[in-house]
Amino acid sequence: MSKMKMADGSTIVRRNRPGTKAKDFSHWPDEPFEEMDSTLAVQQYIQQLIRRDPNNIDLILKMPDSQDEGVWKYEHLRQFCMELNGLAVRLQGECHPETCTQMTATEQWIFLCAAHKTPKECPAIDYTRHTLDGAACLLNSNKYFPSRVSIKESSVAKLGSVCRRVYRIFSHAYFHHRSIFDEFETETCLCKRFTQFVTKYNLMSKDNLIVPILEEENTLGESEA
Repeated sequence: MSKMKMADGSTIVRRNRPGTKAKDFSHWPDEPFEEMDSTLAVQQYIQQLIRRDPNNIDLILKMPDSQDEGVWKYEHLRQFCMELNGLAVRLQGECHPETCTQMTATEQWIFLCAAHKTPKECPAIDYTRHTLDGAACLLNSNKYFPSRVSIKESSVAKLGSVCRRVYRIFSHAYFHHRSIFDEFETETCLCKRFTQFVTKYNLMSKDNLIVPILEEENTLGESEA
């Protein structure tokens, strides 16, 4: 079931018929951001832009003039974590504790899992699950994020550490499960969008952005020219 607001302010409730295909669930007209009046307006707007064209990253990351930047960053990070669950599910078929005994990227990068009382090594798939669970707990915390329309600066400051941890899922997939990474990235552009997001808002050091996804795109563009 979905709701659509009309120009006169009335609301039409649409019910999906039994047998409706998944690709047909979200086929309703786009709504301008300024006309979205719910507490979930920012999430709704971001998801609307992604649904329209996941390749148009500049538009997806372009903050509306009236929007609070802290809420904008928070809602994007929530969206990244939700979409990363899709990558985690795909990794489960190949990333086994017996073969990926540590959360690694290149030989220089081994990550400790912060989900334990004392950070320690975890198999990569466990690290992935623990990290996404921990991110969800923090981002849904009433203590730090009691509102979806206004966020304290002290809470916004916590987003950088979440970004650093969830990015490691991308890096492990890229360096150890490249075919899964490439297939997922072709469908979603998620790593590219995440990389541009954390760069735009200075949420991660460029030294930690070890998946060369922007460099590869630039090289491809130069070769085509």
